Amino acid sequence: MPFYSLSTFNFRNLKDGAIDLLAKEVFFTGENGQGKSNLLEALYFSAYGSSFRTHNDAELLRRGNEAAGMSVRAMYKGGGEEASHTTFITMENGRKKIERDGKSIKDRKELIYAMPCVLYNHDDLDFAEGSPERRRFFIDQTLSMYDLLYIDIMRKFRRILKSRNLCLKEKNYSLLDTYDVQLVQEGLEIQRRRKTALFKFNQIFGRLYEQVSGLDGVGISYLPSWKAEGVEQVLAHLKERRAVDQTMGTTMSGPHRDRIAFVRNGAPFVPVASMGQRRLIALVLRTAQAVYFTEETRRKPVLLMDDVLLELDSSKREKMTALLPDYDQLFCTFLPGEPWERYIHKETKVYEISGGCWNESAASRG
Repeated sequence: MPFYSLSTFNFRNLKDGAIDLLAKEVFFTGENGQGKSNLLEALYFSAYGSSFRTHNDAELLRRGNEAAGMSVRAMYKGGGEEASHTTFITMENGRKKIERDGKSIKDRKELIYAMPCVLYNHDDLDFAEGSPERRRFFIDQTLSMYDLLYIDIMRKFRRILKSRNLCLKEKNYSLLDTYDVQLVQEGLEIQRRRKTALFKFNQIFGRLYEQVSGLDGVGISYLPSWKAEGVEQVLAHLKERRAVDQTMGTTMSGPHRDRIAFVRNGAPFVPVASMGQRRLIALVLRTAQAVYFTEETRRKPVLLMDDVLLELDSSKREKMTALLPDYDQLFCTFLPGEPWERYIHKETKVYEISGGCWNESAASRG
């Protein structure tokens, strides 16, 4: 069971102290604004070293404080080994320090494979109807959960892209040929890995979406910015389009311009889909992400579900819960009045959250 306990100090509105998480399922119930999502955010932060709600770590500090942090006891799984470990994260004066069992973590990617979490939350609707960047983010996140080399390739590509764009902005074109070669080499590898992953992912997504919605033929279409797959062909394309890049002052083609679309029987689906069908896309994407991760790694993720079932009608809610993937641990938040009692099992922990404090509910069974 991955998370044993979580201790926080000066984190959001949460009280300073430790919460026992030793259960297969842990439910947090309470009104909005009481701290339910903050608990999920703390768990996510301990797994990835970043928040799913802000890029500014200073926002995580309780108002009026200059430092905050957390300590998490969990089960480490990686490299065929299983062992308990403690992750300690502090934020002070704009600096973040991460340690595992007293050893400093210099790169956040060292955290990722140890505690894979799949987060369901309201912002996931952006994957269906938001910008192309959000859909690229989703597939890149999916790959990064298990492919650490992909993280390195993406980082290198972004560094090269930044340098190339600077040359274009400053009208210093002498290095463009050099940057083009580097950009194409890394960019084609990104596109290759995206294409391979989406081919497998699409089969999972389409099947799950049909099971919940009853609609067949719904899938994901990948439209790479570079149509050619060979280095020389893409280099020729960049040269042909260089005048456009120079005029715009930025690189107008490459993996950072790839498009990912939802289709049904080959036709665009989102423009004709109802709001309920779009919300369902977001939920099924996360479930497919968890299933795909398990198929690629033979490991089960931790699921973090933040008030997302409320958005479904009762029929689809039952179907979604029935189709939840295998998980090592499940955390859910619920508003008062939601039928969370239907989902508890013998050893489910239920906490009532109010004003950043938690109290184990009488509904917990054990």
